[in-house]
Amino acid sequence: MALAGKTLFITGASRGIGLAIALRAARDGANIAVAANNASAINLASIGEIDMRRYDLIQQINTRGTFVTSRACLPYLQKAANPHILTLSPPLDLRPKWFAGHLAYSLSKYGMSLCVLGLAEEFRAAGIACNALWPRTTIATAAVEFALGGPQMMRRSRKPEIVADAAHVILNRPSRECTGQFFIDDSVLFDAGVRDFDTYSVEPGGTLLGDIFIDATSPAPPGVRVEFMR
Repeated sequence: MALAGKTLFITGASRGIGLAIALRAARDGANIAVAANNASAINLASIGEIDMRRYDLIQQINTRGTFVTSRACLPYLQKAANPHILTLSPPLDLRPKWFAGHLAYSLSKYGMSLCVLGLAEEFRAAGIACNALWPRTTIATAAVEFALGGPQMMRRSRKPEIVADAAHVILNRPSRECTGQFFIDDSVLFDAGVRDFDTYSVEPGGTLLGDIFIDATSPAPPGVRVEFMR
């Protein structure tokens, strides 16, 4: 089994995407260490609506959390046979539309992506891979159900397992040959040979809702229907 005997330290794995990644790796026989504090905080309030306490919170959890966790794990990664850091953060794109309306959240998530960029280059020679993974669509998690769109958005979302399966593919790649990349979940799986994506949908056959950080022009796998609100 591909990840048998490997150790994964996963922040925010008590539910949602983190839990799905943990369970997928555990099926291989991997050792899983879980920090159940959420790995990423979301707040889509505008600059005039968000209070500074919440602003500071999402910066600490998202950008600072990525930096601190990566830093703490580096001594162990340097001893590993195929070391990977995988961050759930969006592709870097500096067009204003990704920031307007929810600047605080965008800053925090792009901070995570900048960590990916910097770590990948700094530890390229050491063979430590650092990549980002992001979903093309909304994912059926507690954040979507209770903070964003409720049951209606949940029905147009995909299950966390699609991100977990994509993460599994990335973590099995040779670390020296796969670093500094910003991956999209279904593109990773399509390149790995997956053709049936309906199994990942909460309601198979429907039109999915695109994530707020994914461009509508980004090519989805054949047969996948995604609607973008922007």
